[in-house]
Amino acid sequence: MNTLFMHCRPGFEGEVCSEISEHAARLNVAGYAKAKTASACAEFICTEEDGAERLMRGQRFTDLIFPRQWARGIFIDLPETDRISVILAHMADFPLCGSLWLEMVDTNDGKELSNFCKKFEVHLRKALMAAGKLVEDANKPRLLLTFKSGREVFMGLAESNNSAMWPMGIPRLKFPREAPSRSTLKLEEAWHHFIPRDQWDERLHSDMTGVDLGAAPGGWTWQLVNRGMLVTAIDNGPMAESLMDTGLVQHLMADGFTYKPRQPVDWMVCDIVEKPARNAAMLEEWIGEGHCREAVVNLKLPMKQRYAEVKRLLERIADGFKERGIRVEIGCKQLYHDREEVTCHLRRLDVKKPKSR
Repeated sequence: MNTLFMHCRPGFEGEVCSEISEHAARLNVAGYAKAKTASACAEFICTEEDGAERLMRGQRFTDLIFPRQWARGIFIDLPETDRISVILAHMADFPLCGSLWLEMVDTNDGKELSNFCKKFEVHLRKALMAAGKLVEDANKPRLLLTFKSGREVFMGLAESNNSAMWPMGIPRLKFPREAPSRSTLKLEEAWHHFIPRDQWDERLHSDMTGVDLGAAPGGWTWQLVNRGMLVTAIDNGPMAESLMDTGLVQHLMADGFTYKPRQPVDWMVCDIVEKPARNAAMLEEWIGEGHCREAVVNLKLPMKQRYAEVKRLLERIADGFKERGIRVEIGCKQLYHDREEVTCHLRRLDVKKPKSR
């Protein structure tokens, strides 16, 4: 099983190849990356038999930016009938697995396989359990089968605590009808990705305050208000009346890049469409000057050298905090609801909590 298979957003296969190749070199895992444009997936072929396992063991999945999901394994061809027997035969070389996910790539062709996978999973799960190759145990490797077609599948393994939280890395979030825009799902997904669910009550609660820069019409503000926070919304455009009626939102018609709060707040969020370097500098300033404890900011990506640009900006932000002598957690991910952008999450670790309102 010397192949590492990764899902991604269509059009970002090159970024996945660049990123995983860099980590492989850091871990002294020999191999090469390859991908087809708009295929929504990429591969890293290791020249050593245990290379893919060593790569996954040495790299935390949550620290990867562009891959949505990964697994180490092999491609196999399937017949038109009795696919289960072929899969079971190859399972002889696989360990006992603790869960099963059937996946497909995020393309139109891939989506057409969704119904097939749902029906096939029922029968395959029963067969794997009867053969003693599948149990319900989160401590054992997860079996991930990515169907490229009904005749070709990637049989892979990944640890449940070092892979995506959802099949294919696509969250199952429902758009709240009360929210003013679908962009609200970006912030909700960011919280799922960057904040452990058992810490939500501690880090996202009604005694907190937040600022939304570039807020109108209020998709991200809605998420803060939904957690009971008192929010200052900064935008020259109009906010949704339903948000203003909550009594939790103060709308200031001002420039998001020049506004600073009089008192430190718990959260700053920003989805302003601007050059990534400018948003990154603003993010560093808000955290570095102690205007907020945590922040979620989207960085719009250039057309070329996107991984190189993101890496450069993250290094610049980290160097800035090092010069200031402060400790900050930095996370970055191209989330499913992102498009030509990545989402950054920063949390300052050495400041006192802002006073409750």
